[in-house]
Amino acid sequence: MFARLVALFSILAAPLWAAESPVSAGAVSRGQIISVEDGVGPGGRTVSAGLAIALDDGWKTYWRSPGEVGLPPELSWDGSENIASVTLSYPAPTRFEAFEIQNFGYGQEVLFPLTVMLTEAGKPARLSLDANILVCADVCIPETLSMTLDLPRGGGIDMAAADRLSTWIAQVPKTGEEAGITLEQVHLDDAALTFLARSEVSFGGVDVFPEHGDYAAFGLPEIVLADGGQTLWARLPVLSPGDGALDLTLVDGDRAATLRADPGAAPPARPTTGTGLWGILLVAMLGGLILNVMPCVLPVLSIKLTSALAMADQSRARVRAGFLASVAGVLAFFAVLSGLVIALRAAGVAVGWGIQFQNPVFLALMIGLIVLFAANMLGFFAVGIGSGAMTGMARTESRGGLGGDFATGAFAAVMATPCSAPFIGTAVTYALTHGPTEVLAVFLAMGLGLSAPYLAVAVWPGLIRLLPRPGRWMKTVQAGLACLLLLTAVWLVSVLAASAGWPLALAVSGLAAAMFAALALRRWPVLVGSVGLAAVLAVAMVVPTAPVAVASVATGWDVWSEDRVRDEVAAGQVVFVDVTADWCLTCKANKRLVLDQGAVAEALSQVTALQADWTRPSDTITEYLRANGRFGIPFNQVFGPGAPDGIVLPELLTEAVVLEALARAAD
Repeated sequence: MFARLVALFSILAAPLWAAESPVSAGAVSRGQIISVEDGVGPGGRTVSAGLAIALDDGWKTYWRSPGEVGLPPELSWDGSENIASVTLSYPAPTRFEAFEIQNFGYGQEVLFPLTVMLTEAGKPARLSLDANILVCADVCIPETLSMTLDLPRGGGIDMAAADRLSTWIAQVPKTGEEAGITLEQVHLDDAALTFLARSEVSFGGVDVFPEHGDYAAFGLPEIVLADGGQTLWARLPVLSPGDGALDLTLVDGDRAATLRADPGAAPPARPTTGTGLWGILLVAMLGGLILNVMPCVLPVLSIKLTSALAMADQSRARVRAGFLASVAGVLAFFAVLSGLVIALRAAGVAVGWGIQFQNPVFLALMIGLIVLFAANMLGFFAVGIGSGAMTGMARTESRGGLGGDFATGAFAAVMATPCSAPFIGTAVTYALTHGPTEVLAVFLAMGLGLSAPYLAVAVWPGLIRLLPRPGRWMKTVQAGLACLLLLTAVWLVSVLAASAGWPLALAVSGLAAAMFAALALRRWPVLVGSVGLAAVLAVAMVVPTAPVAVASVATGWDVWSEDRVRDEVAAGQVVFVDVTADWCLTCKANKRLVLDQGAVAEALSQVTALQADWTRPSDTITEYLRANGRFGIPFNQVFGPGAPDGIVLPELLTEAVVLEALARAAD
């Protein structure tokens, strides 16, 4: 807009007095039109001018989007002569409070740059302006400032006036590209505006000024900087809904940019701060290591235990190779998972930890595979059962095939995903709020932690000799471990029923049981296993899922909604939120060991206990988790008069943690 003005500033001319209108004085404000040129030069079609407004101490006036209250300037150029158009630009605003309400505008003085287009080039012109402005201090008063500036034929530039105007032109927000700022993710709903932006240089004392129609109003932004200040996450509560285009003006010291926002389906997660990538990788490794003792992984470790017992008399090289193959299986799964996450994010799909257990086809596949493993543990077959993607599963641990070792590692990683452990939430949140490199690095670090027991035996194969020597007792152990696997399959059938309905769950379980019985005959295991697994998958893809029923929760709990939380807190109540799912074993453990026990159960009976069931996909629950910087469950939060914004609890609950949070929220 000001390219021509910049060119004019470069013209060397004899210093002349700049044209300016008489000062128009109001009760607390003064206005004046100034012009860089003292007149209209030969052939001139534009005039570079400015509207200067000065205010008494303590008074403010408003930006084009005033905030919660206020009015932008209203300008009338009626009475002007030889004027085709006047374009006013707004310098970046500041935030101020009027009557404890957030507003956007200017204090002391402001100069609005004006680009004046003439109707007839080179002819004299007159600028006649009535500026209606609202000015506020302890009270607000409207003022009208009337100004007239005549521009005769002439020419010449006053450099002092040009410098003054250029100072204010530099404060007009640029485009995002010009300022080196990009919007990566934006979400707007009835509760809040949330966005993630990145900058080529670090942000400093940044502020956000949103515009969304004439009636929108937003509260004070919550701002989080990460990645050395180059990533900005902000959340602004919606006070009054708007409409039309959504623009965000970011003001960061001397830098300002206005960006057009395109809201998406899910809000960006709050980034993790205070920990660099190397620290997060350590956190991810610790989380993966702890997953080894979580209930999701124990059934798979039973397979490796049986294999280890059988390998006690084998060479150190064979032991090392077998356990390294299991490490490779774990890392391969996490590499594939990270690639899938990166691809889904690039496609704009919301992702989270363990959400594959919301997919009926995935659940059916897991049921079939676990039944195959159980049949193998019972000695029903000891050779491969398929080809292609099933090759790794085809080789059995007892026969010493490295493919079986690899498959065991990959299967352990798959079964780890419905569990959450300390540090996992932090690591996953960091990964899913950063780029592809960080996603791959964090997921591989988790895999390295999960495979640490296998890696330890690979490094020190002699550890295997500490196990009891093989004997007839191993058959009893194998039978017990096979029963553990079958119980896992039964649990997954119940998850499938909750996710897709009992018709599909019964069909899948019936086919899996038939495959198990056929394998017990010990004839044609390759054919039986391949056909059985294919049939399970086919049924899962063909049989329709049951329609979503009305939300139901456990006895003693009410159905969660964000509106319900707000209403209860406004009424002075303490609210405990539990986001759970039938496939989340850590959630089950928290409930059985903490929430349903003793003092905690008694305390929850005295507050409003709300439960959100994430067994099936739910955009509402997904967005709630993301708004709180989480991508998986369990997730528990406590609200109350003393904690209106909520207290987020750790993944693994204890009685002390829950009771302390309830007490803090009640204060």
